[in-house]
Amino acid sequence: MRVVFTKGPGTSYDIAVHRETGAAPALRNGPGGHPYLPHDLVHFLAEAEAGIELGVYGRPAAGDNGLFWPADPAERNKAARRRKTKPAKSSPRARADMERSEELAGIAVPVWEVRRGGHAKALPAYVRAEEIPPVVDRIVTRLDEYADRRHALPVGGILQLTW
Repeated sequence: MRVVFTKGPGTSYDIAVHRETGAAPALRNGPGGHPYLPHDLVHFLAEAEAGIELGVYGRPAAGDNGLFWPADPAERNKAARRRKTKPAKSSPRARADMERSEELAGIAVPVWEVRRGGHAKALPAYVRAEEIPPVVDRIVTRLDEYADRRHALPVGGILQLTW
C-alpha cells in the first residue's frame, strides 16, 4: 500500500491511500498542528517501527476502511448504511493496536522535539524519561529522516511511503 502525504498551507496536509485490497479510500485531510511532523505521518512511522498491524494504516492495508471512507460515492453510502444499522465493533486487538499507536505517537513527538533541540526544552509531564519504551528511539530516528524533508516541501509537495 502506498500512502501519499501532500503538504497544504500552514500545517495542513492531505493523505491519499492507494491499496490493493478493498474499496479505494477517499482523500483525507489531516489534523495539522505541527510544522515538521504531521500527526498521521507520526502514526505511520510509529506503527511501522513498532510492528502495529491493526492501527491507522494496517487496517486499510488489510482491506478495512479504518479511518478512511471509500472514494466511490456508492461504496461510501453502503459503508454509511452499515455503520447506522450495525455500528462498527473493532476487535480487542484492533483497539489495543490503535491505543498503542496513539501512545507511541504521543511520546515520540515530544521526545523528538527535545532531542532535536530548539523545538522544546523539556518533556511534558506525561512523558517520564525513565519510562520511554525502547521502540521510541527507533521511531524518533525515523521522524528525523522525514521531518526536514516534510518541512522543506512547498505547498502541494508530497512525501510518499510504502506500507
